[in-house]
Parts: sequence; C-alpha cells; structure tokens
Amino acid sequence: MPQISQAKKDKIAEHILHHLYSIAPQASFTSHIANEIARDEEFTKKILQGLEKKSLVICIKKNPSGLLLKKRQRWRLSDKAYKAYSKHQA
Repeated sequence: MPQISQAKKDKIAEHILHHLYSIAPQASFTSHIANEIARDEEFTKKILQGLEKKSLVICIKKNPSGLLLKKRQRWRLSDKAYKAYSKHQA
C-alpha cells in the first residue's frame, strides 16, 4: 500500500476536526468518524491520537454511566479547538 503524504494526512485531520466541530458538543465513536470520512478505523484512530497529542481532541474512555469502555473510544473537540474554530467561522 502506498504511503500517504503528510499534506494528505493534514487534510484528513482537518476533515475530522470539521466533523467533530459540526456535532459539538457531542462525542463520536472512532468507527463513526471513520465512516464519515471514508477511511478505515485504524488509520482514523492513529490520526485522532495525533490530534489528541496536540490537544485538539479529547478521548472519552467512559460511557455516560461512568463505566470504562474496554474497546471503543469516543472523541470530542477540545474546548480550546472549539473556540479557535468558532472564531474563524464567524
């Protein structure tokens, strides 16, 4: 499989951030995000983890009842990223 350039990865990350902004403040599972951007789940998870290191997204590892999710992860836009995105949209 050919390598994906950094520019393409940045565009995909931008698309993920846009999707999370459009559903904010809700969180979305990795599989739903992957389906939305038409990429496989492992690649999407790798991009999301990179965005988490940059403090742009937050990983939610508990369900609404407070129990730990063992295999699934939900993601939401961080407050910092939401404010920055809102500023550029206006």
